[in-house]
Amino acid sequence: MPTAWGPLTDEQLEERRIVGINAETVTHTSANDIPGHYGPQQDDTWDLDRFTEQLKVDFHQNEPYDAVFSLVGVDASIANAFRRILVAEVPTLAIEDVFVFNNTSIIQDEVLAHRLGLIPLTGGEEGLQWMRWFRKPPPKDDYAAQATFEEEGHDPSESVPSDYNTVVMTLDVECRWATTELDGRDGKALAKAGSTDPEERYVNTNVFARDLVFEPQGGQEKLFAGEDRIRPTNPDILIAKLRPGQKIHVRVHCIKGIGADHAKFSPVATASYRLLPKIEIKEPILDADAKKFARCFPRGVIEIVDDAKTGRKKAVVKDTMKDTVSRECLRHPEFVDKVKLGRYRDHFIFSVESTGQIRSDELFLDSVRLLKAKSERFKRHLDDLEEGSSATQITLAKALEHLINTATFADGRSAIERGASRHDTPH
Repeated sequence: MPTAWGPLTDEQLEERRIVGINAETVTHTSANDIPGHYGPQQDDTWDLDRFTEQLKVDFHQNEPYDAVFSLVGVDASIANAFRRILVAEVPTLAIEDVFVFNNTSIIQDEVLAHRLGLIPLTGGEEGLQWMRWFRKPPPKDDYAAQATFEEEGHDPSESVPSDYNTVVMTLDVECRWATTELDGRDGKALAKAGSTDPEERYVNTNVFARDLVFEPQGGQEKLFAGEDRIRPTNPDILIAKLRPGQKIHVRVHCIKGIGADHAKFSPVATASYRLLPKIEIKEPILDADAKKFARCFPRGVIEIVDDAKTGRKKAVVKDTMKDTVSRECLRHPEFVDKVKLGRYRDHFIFSVESTGQIRSDELFLDSVRLLKAKSERFKRHLDDLEEGSSATQITLAKALEHLINTATFADGRSAIERGASRHDTPH
């Protein structure tokens, strides 16, 4: 980077976007687009028009529960804020209370309740948005928590289970021997004949998530009817194994929550990002070296083509997004001076895998809306401190609104065309 003060050339501006990847070290990890870093002639002040011009959101993969997209033109702090919100602050529905009526399986009640709580649920989107928050009151012997809860001024009805804030499901399964009259086979006779397959000898030997039965309450009958009923995302999740005479009979209450309270409320199985790799070939890599160079990278990163000038085989960069930045090529002396590796510090490749309650692409838009709501709430607090003053102006909310509107999905439609009205922030 230049040692003299700005203004910087276009080449220098592009260079400072790169994080250097060397054989043993990583350089230029800190952003330097700070006002005054290159003197008064280089304008690095934050500007909304410049931000909207540089901002870009492109979806590369948009499966219902697995999305991959690029977020370009934002700082790492903003990208990480989206990731943290995805993990911990987008509300979902999950099992909170388990009432055990009968459990004669070998699984203890506490372990059974924990396994049930981690089963991801899904249902009608309209009904899930309609549901309100259930405010669980603190224990009666915790007087400090009781006082704090009362000071917060919660509506007493929020602490009473109702069709507005609680979903009820029942699990009632009993294992027995298979009989000719009911099942068309005699389990005991099969056992005497040497059968060791529990599926042949018994009925209900495995308890799956599909055995959870939704019991609609009040207005839930209309909102969660048919295909919109509350159900496990994956019906084949194994809950327990039973043998004849063993039974599990429980009733569960499901409420809305966020991942910051418990991991079971997190809407994502994983939400991560990585920086887009950059591979710059400074000198031609030809013939046998080209093939060796291609083997240093994952398949599809480097392509071998015919050089029109020399008629020899030459290595060229095809798709850096597939690269894992293993730095394998820097282990070979013949490539050290011919290639330069790096990453773009403002190009984030997000991978969002939903647990099934909310589509992966909608999850990202939810995180943007939540961050926008946080910035607007922060601005209101500052306005309360700066009464009558117009000096405090926060434009992050405008930038986030632009981010929502400019997101381009794999189907070519924008977020506006897809429609946008999701969850409110719980706090």
